[in-house]
Amino acid sequence: MKKVLSIVSLCVCLAVILTGCAAAGTTGTAPSGQDGGSQKKLVMATNAEFPPYEYYEGSEVVGIDAELAKAIADKLGMELTIEDMAFDSIIASVQTGKADVGIAGMTVTEDRLQNVSFSTPYTESRQVVILKEDSDIASVEDLTGKTIGVQLGTTGDIFAEDIENATLERYNKGMEAVQSLNQGKVDAVIIDMMPAKVFVEQNEGLKILDEDFAVEEYAIAVAKDNTELLDKINAALEELKSSGELQKIIDKYISAQ
Repeated sequence: MKKVLSIVSLCVCLAVILTGCAAAGTTGTAPSGQDGGSQKKLVMATNAEFPPYEYYEGSEVVGIDAELAKAIADKLGMELTIEDMAFDSIIASVQTGKADVGIAGMTVTEDRLQNVSFSTPYTESRQVVILKEDSDIASVEDLTGKTIGVQLGTTGDIFAEDIENATLERYNKGMEAVQSLNQGKVDAVIIDMMPAKVFVEQNEGLKILDEDFAVEEYAIAVAKDNTELLDKINAALEELKSSGELQKIIDKYISAQ
């Protein structure tokens, strides 16, 4: 009987120990960088429809922003995970902690600053106008009263709202706006210079208006309460700029287009 009791007692003790281990194992590390980047993963929200900043090669998201994020993650001792989503979902994903950072050729605007913080800028870009080669639009002023295609939630979308009497057609992808231009559904498309170059090269009969529509700077979005991660990202960006590594990343993709 004593032997039986001893075996039962041993089993009870083992069960308690195993239960304690399991409970301890559930605490773990935070799933994203909301703790300031002390965990191992850095989750990047992007929209992989914006070459050369982010686009697909096979099943992999590549481009300036993807490579920049990888370089930052390496400096922070973290593993990069990229989440592809609609552009207008990126800010919300950062706000709610589903992603640690939003990196998607994103311009700092007053509206966005109400919802997230931004790093120091990492590059400058331009918003341009794509037209058909036989278009009668010769300047930005000629966009008045026209039907303009834009990518939903982008700065092209935001800036185009100031065009007098213009009708805006919003698309989830820049390429969809360009297709509508080809089909005569819109008179022009406003988008970032680099994707514009790619789209014009890929679609015969299109051109870019000589006059810039707007000049802007791109930065990395971080949740407002995640100041520790923001500070670390800014420090990493400064190192990448000083070493010339950031410019090498940009040159690699810009020259390839």
